Amino acid sequence: MRIGAAKTEAGRAFGFVKIQMPAAQQPVTRESFRFTAHQNKLQDAELRDGHYLLRSNLTAADPAVLWTRYVQLTQIEGAFRSLKSELGIRPIYHHLENRVDAHILIAFLAYCLQVTLKIRLGLHAPGLRQTAVMEKLATIQMIDVWIPTVDGRWLILPRYTQPGKDTRLLY
Repeated sequence: MRIGAAKTEAGRAFGFVKIQMPAAQQPVTRESFRFTAHQNKLQDAELRDGHYLLRSNLTAADPAVLWTRYVQLTQIEGAFRSLKSELGIRPIYHHLENRVDAHILIAFLAYCLQVTLKIRLGLHAPGLRQTAVMEKLATIQMIDVWIPTVDGRWLILPRYTQPGKDTRLLY
């Protein structure tokens, strides 16, 4: 049980250790229980240390093109994570095709705005993250105040919270 716990805690490093276990009824002694390092596996790992290995079925392509596609894949995955976490877009089950199309369009536009914000921040405020900007802008709220008039109509006054100093700087 302790070896199982050590294996879980060690993770991939556990593969570099060779363990000699005692037999079922054999007592645990220095001779019956031993461990040593797999020298060949350890040396192979040291050779690869600091290198990124990428395996693909695209063997005819130029490795630089393969790497570019891989980087694009990670950016796309990051975009989906962003849509779920930062923008709060979750799966919605629509029953009409036009609503599905509208949902995809809104999600795409939100992502485009977020990428534009990221690029603009990179140019003008490199240390600022887009999530921090989104959180700051979320503090601004807009409401409509409806006031009834004596002749039965409604006077609608749109109002919004006044931005603070740091929010005005973002503007």
